Amino acid sequence: MTSWLIGMAITVTYLLGFVSAVMALLSSRTSQGAIAWIISLVTFPYLAVPLYWVFGRPRFYGYVSARGERDSVLRRVLARYRERIDPYVSDHRDPDVRAVEQLARMPMTGGNRASLLIDGEATFDSLFTGIERAEEYVLVQFFIVRHDALGLELKHRLQHAAERGVRVYFLYDEIGSHKLNEGYLRDLAEAGIEVSAFRSSRGFRHRFQLNFRNHRKVLVVDGREGWLGGFNVGVEYLGQHPRHGPWRDTHLKLTGPSVLGLQEAFWEDWHWATGEVLTLEWTPRLTCEECQDVLIVPSGPADGQETASLLVQHAIHSAHQRFWVTSPYFVPDQGVQDALRLAAMRGVDVRIMMPERPDHLLVFLSAFSFLPDMLRAGVKVYRYQPGFLHQKVMLIDDAAASVGTVNLDNRSFRLNFEITAVVVDPLFAAEARTMLERDFADCRRVSLEELTSRPLWRQLVSRAAYLLSPIQ
Repeated sequence: MTSWLIGMAITVTYLLGFVSAVMALLSSRTSQGAIAWIISLVTFPYLAVPLYWVFGRPRFYGYVSARGERDSVLRRVLARYRERIDPYVSDHRDPDVRAVEQLARMPMTGGNRASLLIDGEATFDSLFTGIERAEEYVLVQFFIVRHDALGLELKHRLQHAAERGVRVYFLYDEIGSHKLNEGYLRDLAEAGIEVSAFRSSRGFRHRFQLNFRNHRKVLVVDGREGWLGGFNVGVEYLGQHPRHGPWRDTHLKLTGPSVLGLQEAFWEDWHWATGEVLTLEWTPRLTCEECQDVLIVPSGPADGQETASLLVQHAIHSAHQRFWVTSPYFVPDQGVQDALRLAAMRGVDVRIMMPERPDHLLVFLSAFSFLPDMLRAGVKVYRYQPGFLHQKVMLIDDAAASVGTVNLDNRSFRLNFEITAVVVDPLFAAEARTMLERDFADCRRVSLEELTSRPLWRQLVSRAAYLLSPIQ
């Protein structure tokens, strides 16, 4: 009897491995990922099958999109909101803009004011002042919230807002904020603040969706002011971490109709997490007559397209003079790599800025496997020296720039919910260029000789790390 049960268990395990391998073949996000999963599932099904069902799922199933087709209440609210914003939609005939609007499933609007916030002090001063101005509601969403001095300051600001009668909604990622203790969350709830984790694995059907993250960092006040960018909440983001040292990051403050795009992204995330449909203000607030055109681009694993990767590729293909990009985690997919090389070959000034000091070793090592080909094609690679570089910024010619949460790696492209603001305005692009030029002055340029002269064992380690990148 025991032998029969063991035989059945082995048969079922290998059958599950085969079925899972077929699923990986049909649905894996990349060919590298498909090959890695298929070999593992067929060879070591005892270990690979549970890992595949946790880490190998290609889409975030069950997510109810506020733009989507399944929920009539959300659809009706969104239809009314979109009618109100129509007068502020930018009259762009540029096909490049239309393509990004199709990716975002949101329109580009005019009448906005976009302000760069450079580093932690300026960013959190702006965020906290905005919370103090709130009259109706505050929407708060961060990937990481720490229970430290900065996290406590955020808590106190939100508690004071709630005491004034302001509705406060606090959304956090349960994996990114896994160290946030129950006391912190309980204090918020006792102050009357609505608190929720994103709950990527909510419900029995979605219990294996543990590899997905909500990486967005968004704050909205009364539907008229909004913030997004690279900053989470923790003292390391103020440069107070002994290992990272000074922290280089960029955030963005928005006013105008584009704030409703940020609000919409939070609104649908909150609905997924709680099932609630928030009552918010959807009337656009015009900042000025002649200001920046802004497009909000939410992206994530529930999208029909690989929005984040396509956005980056499109930005590279649109560049004629320069394409500068900063990313703390630089392991782009093949499409982005090819686009960067081709842009450099056609004479575009392509520059990549990344940290000198590694934060995640596997991601850091992966880059060494493909950077030589980048350099041979004319791409310029820079390593930031003073501390840890965490900003996610793109500059396209002298016409547009973006600030957001997207890193140039597989996780941001395919596993994380992210958000980016694309600002089409020469003056804003000039401000972003000046900011990045100061950062490049604090970098060292990477040479081809530096990479090709590494010992063979380091090259092998880098290549192995790169092969694992699609299943991170």
